[in-house]
Order: sequence, then C-alpha cells, then structure tokens
Amino acid sequence: MSNKGQTASQGRVEGKVAIVTGGALGMGRAFSLRLAAEGATVIVTDINREDGEKVVADIEAAGGTAEFHVLDVASEEDWAKLQKSVAEKFGKADILINNAGIYLSGTTENTDSVAWDRTFSINAKGVFLGSRAAIPLMRKAGGGSIVNISSNWGIVGFPDAVAYVASKGAVRLLTKATATEVAKDGIRVNSVHPSLTITHLSKDIVNDPVATKALLGPSLLGRPAKAEEIANGVLFLASDESSYMTGSELVIDGGYLAS
Repeated sequence: MSNKGQTASQGRVEGKVAIVTGGALGMGRAFSLRLAAEGATVIVTDINREDGEKVVADIEAAGGTAEFHVLDVASEEDWAKLQKSVAEKFGKADILINNAGIYLSGTTENTDSVAWDRTFSINAKGVFLGSRAAIPLMRKAGGGSIVNISSNWGIVGFPDAVAYVASKGAVRLLTKATATEVAKDGIRVNSVHPSLTITHLSKDIVNDPVATKALLGPSLLGRPAKAEEIANGVLFLASDESSYMTGSELVIDGGYLAS
C-alpha cells in the first residue's frame, strides 16, 4: 500500500484544512506532520521559511498535502494576508493550532518592558490575532476547532519566567473567553498545557540532568515529553472525537500538576 493510501485510510481529520503557527520546528513540526498524516491539508506557517518548507516537503513525501506561508503571528498585516489566501484557495478553515511562542527568562524585578512586550506580542497577542482571523473562515466551514498551546506554567507559577508564565496564563483565559463567543457557530476552543518537551529549543536543557530535574519539578513520570506525545492531544482536540469539549484545558504534563 502506498503512503498516500495509508494517509487516506486513517482520516481522523480527513478533508479538513488546518493552520499551524510556529510549524517549522519542534512541537509545531510534530503537529503539522500528525495532522497531515491523518488527512488534513496543512498550512504550515512560521517566520522560518527554510525549515517550514522542509516540513511541507516531508509531508508531501509521505503522501500528504501541505503548503508553507511566512507568518509573524504578532503582525495584523500577515494574518490578513493569510486569511485572504486561505479564503481564496480553500474557502474555509477547519482547524487552527495557535502554537507559535517564545520563552524569555526573568523575574518580576529584572524583566524589562521590552522583553515583557515581546513575549506577550507573540504568546498572547498572536493567539488573539490568529483566532480573530480564523473564526470567519470556520464559520464558512460550518464550525471548527481552535487549539491554543499554553503550558503547565499557564496554570501554576514558576520562578524566573514571569513574562512567559503570565502570557501562557493569558492564553488559558483567552481560550475560555473565545469559546463562550463562538460556541453558537459550532466552533470549539480549547487549550493544551504541556510541561517540558524535547524540541530543538530545549535540547540544551534536556542534555543537562540538573536543569531537567529543576524544570520537571514534581512530575510523576520524571521525564520530558516527546513532541509526538503532545501532538496526540492536539490531534484529539482538532478532530471531531472531542466534539463535546470547548473552553477546556488538556493538561499533558507527566503528572506535574497532580502532586
């Protein structure tokens, strides 16, 4: 059986159009690959063209369908261009994965306003702008699923990460606020809360046992997540399997919040 046949036979998001932000590397790459493998047409977006186009090439080599768009999630102009392009080519969007984000360390006392604003512009404003752009496209589809990537630190505090923690907490409540607005349109909005995950950004940390132990904290499983494990949860929320979930938090943290 060909790869394309395997993709079509799975079909958990078959025929859906999915937008993934920050899709070039790390978790975004894993999300893009998984959605495509399950039958979605994936619009991979990132400021990183080279690696984003590699993701598209990998999807196509496996028999899937994807295209790449340069997108700065903090740019209203970029979102307007993407919205127009998707509307003209596909006429709809079914899935939005608001994944793009950054991490800057710093306490309340030593974080300057530039670092604070930059963190919020990507981590929180980017989710707002993405949702605002996708909702009209989802109405055309008769409904849809928005999945916002927050963090376990969007639920509890952590030292020396004030801007990150605050921005991910904002994503958590933005998710709930948006969910209350668009439920009538058949659009569901949920957040995912991973803990430390092995990606290109965290490779130095996970190679340092002391740093890894500090960030894992009270995790019951005692190890970082694989990006594919987070992608499993994202796929569930993107698919119709989670049709009775909206405004909810899917915590995938190895038991960090359980103890």
